[in-house]
Amino acid sequence: MSSKILLGLVDDHQIVIDGLLSLLKDEPRFEFVFATTYSKDVPGKLRLTPVDILLTDIMMPGMPGNVLAKEVRKEFPQTKILALSMSGEGSVVSEMINNADISGYVLKNIGKQELINAIEKIAAGGIYFSEEVLEELQKVSNRRKENEEAHLTDREVEIIRLIEKEYSNKQIAETLFISERTVETHRKNIFRKTNTGSVIGLVKYAYEHRLI
Repeated sequence: MSSKILLGLVDDHQIVIDGLLSLLKDEPRFEFVFATTYSKDVPGKLRLTPVDILLTDIMMPGMPGNVLAKEVRKEFPQTKILALSMSGEGSVVSEMINNADISGYVLKNIGKQELINAIEKIAAGGIYFSEEVLEELQKVSNRRKENEEAHLTDREVEIIRLIEKEYSNKQIAETLFISERTVETHRKNIFRKTNTGSVIGLVKYAYEHRLI
């Protein structure tokens, strides 16, 4: 069994690949088995030569990183996944943890030592998430908790989305096949539950809580 940590790398920007290969080339414990700009090529490459850890970008044409990660975990469960991204969008990270069981997620603004620490920790069976990513995950968790505490119904969320589109009470009533009086009641309940007093405040709340 190789004592080296075998790595695969996929990013649709060649300059990122070149930078990472250059950054880690003097690390004796790491060996890059492959590096590609085409995410769709990754499963085929893994069938030829498995790796310990796949470093993958998220926003890629053809097959985004979240889809690739899910496929890799399904076909190559022994391969651990470390996501590399420009942004630590909490909902994306959360989805990848739940659907692809990723072992780590770091931002591309991290330094060399943090990347080495992340790879070594994951190779040893641990997990590694950048501080900013953990903060984003906490925000997602808080939003979910606030939404649950607000107890907004599916119908109320529907109405919020129509309010955001600047629908009048009459238009909302016609769209949802309910009376204007019912819409007015829903609006009062929505403002009370979200603790907002204006349409602008409500729309801001809806965006912050990912309702629209």
